[in-house]
Amino acid sequence: MVLLSHWQPDFILADPCCGSGTLVIEAGLIGRNIAPGSLRTFDAFKWPCVGRKVWADALEEADDLAQPQRPLRLWASDIDPAALQLARHHAQRAGLQTEIEFAQRPAAQFATKHRYGYLLCNPPYGERLGDVQAAEQLYRELGQVYARLRDWSLLALTPHEGFEALFGREATHRRRLYNGRIRCTLYQYFGPRPPSSGSRDR
Repeated sequence: MVLLSHWQPDFILADPCCGSGTLVIEAGLIGRNIAPGSLRTFDAFKWPCVGRKVWADALEEADDLAQPQRPLRLWASDIDPAALQLARHHAQRAGLQTEIEFAQRPAAQFATKHRYGYLLCNPPYGERLGDVQAAEQLYRELGQVYARLRDWSLLALTPHEGFEALFGREATHRRRLYNGRIRCTLYQYFGPRPPSSGSRDR
């Protein structure tokens, strides 16, 4: 979702339904060019057919390409305090605890005067939670939030075929994706192209 959003690290990326923090944390790692898996260890490191030097060289190359000091503006919010606690834990493990601004609030309360941001979310579907009506109300609220945001882009992942009607507008693009075994659509709403870096509203 982050890569498909065309987000660049100079701009805000926010997730108003952050759950355990996956989207904003992945965005932070992408924004700093930190290679996937470079913060973990794998049993494959011990395979004699590959050799430790190959892994060491690959990790060294990944470290050289990373930009761990690159400033980022990542916002994450959720209505569930337990989810936020877990998201903060994951952000700390990823080394992004100071780069992500966490807040406990409903998605409907998201608001900002900043321009040219990116709102990404994988909101509750209702299928696993057993509450389709609550999910549909959330989709309506996301549409109201987006209507207040100047120049922002929004991407939402859901299996609900009626998302656009609930959201209140047709998507710029749609892309079929799977979340686990659930067949979903990524609804993409793209705002205008930001101005040159010298005149961006930060």
